[in-house]
Amino acid sequence: MKMVGALLAVHREAAGYTQRSLADHFCISEDHIASIEQGRRPLKMDLAIQLDELLRTNRTLETAVDNMPEVDLVPRWAEEYLDREKEAIAISSYENQVLPGLLQTEAYARAVFRSRVPVLDEDEIEQFVAKRIERQDLLHRKVPPTTSFVIWEAALHDHLGGRKVYAEQLRRLREYGELPGLSLQILPFARTTHPALDGPFVLLETPDYQRLAYTETQRGSQLISNPDEVAILTQRCAMLRARALNPEETLGLLDRLLGD
Repeated sequence: MKMVGALLAVHREAAGYTQRSLADHFCISEDHIASIEQGRRPLKMDLAIQLDELLRTNRTLETAVDNMPEVDLVPRWAEEYLDREKEAIAISSYENQVLPGLLQTEAYARAVFRSRVPVLDEDEIEQFVAKRIERQDLLHRKVPPTTSFVIWEAALHDHLGGRKVYAEQLRRLREYGELPGLSLQILPFARTTHPALDGPFVLLETPDYQRLAYTETQRGSQLISNPDEVAILTQRCAMLRARALNPEETLGLLDRLLGD
C-alpha cells in the first residue's frame, strides 16, 4: 500500500494538486487522501480509475492497485473496512450463521476463531480475539453510532463454544439490546419469504454521508462503494427489518431462551 500511496503523491504533485484540492474534487476528506499516500488506507479501484483520468496518468494507479500481491488482498479490504467501521455514524448488519462481531463476548469470539480451517495457533487466536473485542469500544462512546442488527434465529440456537459460552453470549445480547441507539432484531424461523438468501452483509454511513456495504464469502471480503449495489443491499436490509421481530419482541425471545 505504501508504494501505491507514494505513486499517488508523485502524480498529484506533478499535476499541481494539494491533498486538500484533490480531496475537494472527489468530495472526500483531506485525511482520506493523506492516509492513502502514507500507506495507512488502501486505494480503492474505483477511486484509482478516477484519479488516473483526472491526473492523466495512463492507468498507472489502476494497474498498481490491480497488481497488489495476492497475500495483501484480504488484509487490504479488511483494513479499510475496520477504518470505515470505526468512523461510521451508522452501521446496519445482517448475520445468519454467527453473531455479529460487535456483539460477541470474548469467549464466543474465541470459539469462532477456533473453528477456523486451517486451524490457527493459540497466539493468532488471541490476537484476533483482542482485535474483535477492541472494535466494540465504538458502541460505548459518549456519542455512539446508530446501529441496527438483524440476526437469523438459527444463530441464537447454535451452542458455539459450549453451554456456558452460549448462556454468557445470550446475556450479552440481552444487555446490548438496551444500549442507546442500538436496535437488535431477530429474524425468526418459519418466515415464508427471505430477502437476503445470498448471505450476511454490513451497511456503513461515513461522517461525510458516503454509503458503503461490506460482504464476506468463503474466499475473502469486499468493500462496496457502487451506489447501485449499495442501494440494493439497503433495500434488502429494510425488508429484513420488516420481517424480523421488533426490538421489544426480540428481548422477550432472549428472556425465554435465558429462562430455558
